[in-house]
Amino acid sequence: MNGKSMMARMSVLSYGVICYAIFFATFLYAFGFVGNLFVPKSMDSPADGPLWQALLINLGLLAVFAVQHSVMARPAFKRWWTQYVRRPVERSTYVLFSSLALILLFWQWRPMGGVVWHMESQTARMIMHGIFVSGWMLVLVATFLINHFDLFGLRQVWLYFRGRKYTYLPFRTPGPYQHVRHPLYVGWLLAFWATPTMTVAHLLFAIMTAAYILMAIRWEERDLATHHGRIYTEYRERVPMLVPSLKGVKMPETTVAQTVDA
Repeated sequence: MNGKSMMARMSVLSYGVICYAIFFATFLYAFGFVGNLFVPKSMDSPADGPLWQALLINLGLLAVFAVQHSVMARPAFKRWWTQYVRRPVERSTYVLFSSLALILLFWQWRPMGGVVWHMESQTARMIMHGIFVSGWMLVLVATFLINHFDLFGLRQVWLYFRGRKYTYLPFRTPGPYQHVRHPLYVGWLLAFWATPTMTVAHLLFAIMTAAYILMAIRWEERDLATHHGRIYTEYRERVPMLVPSLKGVKMPETTVAQTVDA
């Protein structure tokens, strides 16, 4: 390996690590933003402008994230995109753009005031906080079960750095994937809806993200069925989408990629 090739591989690896670091910092900030914890500006900070203006801005910010997150994940876009972006960093670039869309949302989000519900009972509040934290933990655990580092681009840049060809991951149904097809989305729904105090802004966020998740599942499952064929079709028929089944299912493995994003 010559010096120029080594520098190119090191640059790709460094880029992937930086993109991942930005993502992880964004993920931690999102936890505080949604839960009104630790961050200087959260979802329910005091309202500072007209309601109609806040509504339009917030809907626009959510739309920016939804469009970016979905369009860049579609196979057709990837085929076009990789004409200009090297394949080893395609996933890292997607992760970076998703993080930047969220950072824009955190920065420009407009609190809206108003309370939809407020739980006075300390026990009820503790239960809601517990569900909230459990949702975030489920999201994180679900990514590790299907290969966290491939999902966020680190595996791709590491294989390139080592001079090894990227290999697709087998389709597997570990842990909660035997009981529900989308435990990651279940985690997001729990994280976004479980709050002891539901404000107007939080309700808007929860409703719009839930609507997006339901649409994203349709797009994602269409791509997964195209990739996996019969094995995913059978999995979809036997395992519920979001409401877990107590009866698990064990699916055989294939040699095609497991993760197709919304």
